[in-house]
Amino acid sequence: MSTHYFTIKPLQYDVFVGMDVDKTSISITVVSHEGELLQRKLPYDAANLLALIAKRFPTKKIAFCYEAGPTGYGLYDQIASAGFNCIVVPPATVPKAPSERVKTNRLDSRKLAESLRGGNLHGIHVPTAPYRSLRHLVQLRETLLHQVVSYKNRIKGFLLMEGIPFPPATRRCQWTQKVLEQLKTMPLPITSRFKLDSLLYQLQSSKIQLNQITTGIQKYCSEEPELSESIQLLMSLPGIAWIVAMHLLARIGDWRYLQNPHQIAGLLGLIPVEDSTGLVINRGSITRMGDSAARNKLIETAWTAIRYDQQLREFFLRVCLRHPRQFAKRKAIVAVARKLTIRIYVVLKFRRPYLPYSQFLALQEQTRR
Repeated sequence: MSTHYFTIKPLQYDVFVGMDVDKTSISITVVSHEGELLQRKLPYDAANLLALIAKRFPTKKIAFCYEAGPTGYGLYDQIASAGFNCIVVPPATVPKAPSERVKTNRLDSRKLAESLRGGNLHGIHVPTAPYRSLRHLVQLRETLLHQVVSYKNRIKGFLLMEGIPFPPATRRCQWTQKVLEQLKTMPLPITSRFKLDSLLYQLQSSKIQLNQITTGIQKYCSEEPELSESIQLLMSLPGIAWIVAMHLLARIGDWRYLQNPHQIAGLLGLIPVEDSTGLVINRGSITRMGDSAARNKLIETAWTAIRYDQQLREFFLRVCLRHPRQFAKRKAIVAVARKLTIRIYVVLKFRRPYLPYSQFLALQEQTRR
């Protein structure tokens, strides 16, 4: 499990509030160390919730929790601004008995309250406003990027189905302006022409939107000093360009939450699955938890990094030698990506750009003199 989670200490609180939230209502269960105290269903309004809790438990120390979901972090913001401790819980981490077959909002709120009282819930670090906004923009860019790729594939699929060869293009880029012009002017039956023109129009529209959101993200980051500084720090690492840097920063969030060098690897699902017992150690493939887009971008970055960083290249070759040839490179490049997460942690946590080892030694030598 990623150390990007945290828990509360139950003995520090008197009352525990579990909330099951949907778009119109909040089902709450309130328990203490002695047992259940209250169960209600309220409209989705934090003011009503806080007023009820203040009226019924004015002198108690209270902890709240609810599952992360489509309602976002608005409820968390209002509870936290009122001075209470609230944790947002990933649904996959909530303990569940295998025999459970009945699921209702009331039962879910009770399960959350009891698990919170038992110290069994792991809350995520809710991103602060600048990082939350960056994450929204990055997610929109990823959606538009997938649309562009989808329309390109649909155009190729349509031409293949009609038996029409795709216009010749360079090996590095199949979608040059010359190719697009040929697609717009090639002779086709009227129905085929209409469908191809429609797909080309949708492709062009998605590309324009993609460029606009990319420009918007650049402008937003430049206006936020902390985001701009963090992106520059990430770009000092070999292989990491601006797009990868802003995507990683959106997923990692506030650097102040980073606690150890292995946290980012866990967040991106780059740690191995393990099923060990006694003296038997069984480790498998990576967990693949977290944001797959950020993980894939970091692995692609690793291929670039080993071309420019001698240490990483030597590490890549050493890992290759330890595995069978058919999948040695695949395992080695994932190991390089995980090594990059440690460097990412260092530059973000200590707020200093990355220096290659040779330059670091030279700087130390100058300092001694």
